[in-house]
Amino acid sequence: MIEVKNLTKSFDGKTILHDVSATFYTGKTNLIIGQSGSGKTVLMKSIVGLVRPEQGEILYDGRDYLKMNAEQVKAIRKEIGMLFQGSALFDSETVLGNVMFPLVMFSDMSHEEQLERANFCLSRVNLTGAENKYPSEISGGMQKRVAIARAIALNPRYLFCDEPNSGLDPKTSIVIDELLSDITHEYNITTIINTHDMNSVLGIGENIIFIEKGHRAWVGDKNRIFKTSNEALNDFVFATRLFQEVKDYIVNHGE
Repeated sequence: MIEVKNLTKSFDGKTILHDVSATFYTGKTNLIIGQSGSGKTVLMKSIVGLVRPEQGEILYDGRDYLKMNAEQVKAIRKEIGMLFQGSALFDSETVLGNVMFPLVMFSDMSHEEQLERANFCLSRVNLTGAENKYPSEISGGMQKRVAIARAIALNPRYLFCDEPNSGLDPKTSIVIDELLSDITHEYNITTIINTHDMNSVLGIGENIIFIEKGHRAWVGDKNRIFKTSNEALNDFVFATRLFQEVKDYIVNHGE
């Protein structure tokens, strides 16, 4: 579990996060949502340690990240997996080489153990047989699955995903969402997903944090999101005709 307490972050005198508190649960898909410029990306970067807030606490299972020394930070980063928006694969490395990278850099495994672990992770994301291909030779959806395999290679306790469905078609996005959900539950990971994709929210949103103008404006799950009285959240959720039609149906017919 990751807890954020009273987090405040400013840039050039402008406050981006205002006293934000939130809990991200282990074994659940925790989603951070909000409009562009709302502060959701700054929140995730603060949690993972890419930016440092002026005040507040970031607790990784009770351990305050902001009070850790360099050795403690190094240790906890080994417990973190990252899935970047653009997959961020190494073009000059094969699929297998990309997944092995964190194992080579950060583990004490033998080469044989690294190979075994990398191949296991590739099989877990249904990419057995693609080991010797290069990123340019596979589809965007496959690249994202390689990135997921790499993110879980070190068996992380915490998994951060930045817009995992960016650039993917709706069908492939569902595959990625379901894969992230399955891995979260199977390995009991604290997964935090930064997204603006409402299909993801409605598909796998078990714990949803809505950020509005730097404030935590709403917390709930996918089953409660259609029933909120939060005007800003309603504007975000029902921004398209499709979701407005869904809302109208629910209002008129119930669940």
